[in-house]
Amino acid sequence: MTTLYDSQRSLRHKRRAALQRGLVAILDIGTSKIACFIVQFDQSVQSSAQMGKGVIASHGAFRVIGVATTRSRGVRYGEIDAMEETERAVRTAIQAAQKMANTRVDHVIACFSGAKPRSYGVTGEVLVENGSVAEQDIGRVLAACDVPDFGAGREAIHAMPINFALDHRTGLGDPRGQIGNKLSVDMHLLTVDAHVLDNLLACIKRCDLELAGVVSSAYASAISALVEDEQELGAACIDFGGGSTGVSVFFKKHMIFADSVRIGGDLVTSDVSQGLQVPREEAERMKTVHGGVIATGMDDREMIDLQSETGDWHHDRRRISRSDLIGIMRPRVEEILEGARARLDAAGFEFLPSQRIVLTGGGSQIPGLEGLASRILGQQVRLGRPLRIQGLPQAATGPAFSSAVGLSLYAAHPQDECWDFNLPIERFGGRPLRRAAQWFRDNW
Repeated sequence: MTTLYDSQRSLRHKRRAALQRGLVAILDIGTSKIACFIVQFDQSVQSSAQMGKGVIASHGAFRVIGVATTRSRGVRYGEIDAMEETERAVRTAIQAAQKMANTRVDHVIACFSGAKPRSYGVTGEVLVENGSVAEQDIGRVLAACDVPDFGAGREAIHAMPINFALDHRTGLGDPRGQIGNKLSVDMHLLTVDAHVLDNLLACIKRCDLELAGVVSSAYASAISALVEDEQELGAACIDFGGGSTGVSVFFKKHMIFADSVRIGGDLVTSDVSQGLQVPREEAERMKTVHGGVIATGMDDREMIDLQSETGDWHHDRRRISRSDLIGIMRPRVEEILEGARARLDAAGFEFLPSQRIVLTGGGSQIPGLEGLASRILGQQVRLGRPLRIQGLPQAATGPAFSSAVGLSLYAAHPQDECWDFNLPIERFGGRPLRRAAQWFRDNW
């Protein structure tokens, strides 16, 4: 864990260096597309970063000056599978965004899905040394947390203190300067497969860029798709990606759980391609233009011409009804939603005061998905679009860009994590772990 702490501290310093320059690239590496934003920060954010302060920026403190997307290559389940192909796709997206912005960037903040995330809820407790809570007390209580032995080949990408308690007072966001004797903390720890992070870092280096931060796309999507009340009262965000579906739960404006379902919209396209024996490009077109998940009486009469070029005239001139297409798509979408339901049950989502579920991501645009999701997940389901940020072109405001928009918001206003504090040398304890669901039930 010591090396984890040091590496994350290094990323934080690089992010601060990027803010001092006033430019950073936002990179969303997905299975179906790679999106790149060039974000420019105003002078107040740059001066705060230069002074070493925590950067607190409003939505107007930065603007997007370059946007580019390209078809993803070499990525499966949200993880890099073929390095050279992914490198070419990333270079294409970054160069196009830099050309639009008419500038060059050196630092990039990236997000990714997949990597088999696991959430842990951990707690720590110390006595306050000088009567009032100081910065070093925060570091000591974070170091005292019961960090689990999550095994070789795993790495923590988020370690967020989500609740402080001072003596009998709980629910404190920032206890610094307050008077008390005993300080305790609840922290959410998210780990992923280390080799996925290693491949991401290698890909960024091969593109002659410096990685200045890495974020779970489930977290980034929720930042942009959940409104403030939903983050406060409790809500889940389900991000329908191409290769995987991210699930995150927020409460009291903090992410308290994250996981993923290793199925996404690309598998729906594959089912259409195989079921109708058409090329993958045609299957994607049919899914986008004619697809759906809830059939009506009208769909039996709506006919769709299949376009294929096998040379067999009878095969190439086929027609199917829209209800046939829906019959192919619906079982796979139901499987994704059932997987998301299982993750929410494991998180103890039913204990939250609010049961709102927000669907976002490119796959959330399938017609009828909201109705189907309300039957499987619960009644309070809505479709979420990302927040509008300054300079973002209309073409990049859809649900497919929730992760990239959320990553831009994170770059300007990152939540405090344990790497932002100076921890004592005896860094982390090794007492028994508690999984996030049990911890949530015990503490909230």
